[in-house]
Amino acid sequence: SIADEVFIPLTVGGGIRTREDVKETLRAGADKVSINTAALERPELVTEGATAFGSQCIVISVDARRRFDGEGEHYAQVDGESCWFECTVKGGREGTGTDVVAWAAEAEQRGAGELFINSIDMDGTKDGYDLPLLEAVCDTVSTPVIASSGCGSPEHMYEAFQAGADAALAASIFHFGEYTIRECKEYLEERGVPVRL
Repeated sequence: SIADEVFIPLTVGGGIRTREDVKETLRAGADKVSINTAALERPELVTEGATAFGSQCIVISVDARRRFDGEGEHYAQVDGESCWFECTVKGGREGTGTDVVAWAAEAEQRGAGELFINSIDMDGTKDGYDLPLLEAVCDTVSTPVIASSGCGSPEHMYEAFQAGADAALAASIFHFGEYTIRECKEYLEERGVPVRL
């Protein structure tokens, strides 16, 4: 129904667990599918989807949260402390023990066309994106990265692009009328970020 009404690319996620789910979602009008839990549980799904339908339509969604312990593979400095980023499921309530940076590299190698990086720690804060997280992922992969969670202003979007993100998601600043999409795009264009006005 949405695909019949709008004429921008649609990425659809939620409940996509098999190659057949990918096929049916694309057939229903999605341009891309976003996969999180099922890909972590069975990474071969990324390869199967990319091989059957093309990398351009496989988006791997990552719900990342900070962990300040010695169980990770890749570490970053956050507020003077060393931490790693863990892939989570169930809205960030359940850790998987999988290092986000390692998983991003594997997903890219398996054929993911985009990586959607959502910070559980910054979600809903409007304090800005998780820049150490974005930098860690963007320094490791060449696949386009979409930054998510924490946007409170156009300045935050610019910071995400400076950290290496290729796209920045924002929600509440638009839902509550704090900024318009046009205002954000104009702010970014003034600072040299390529946008479509």
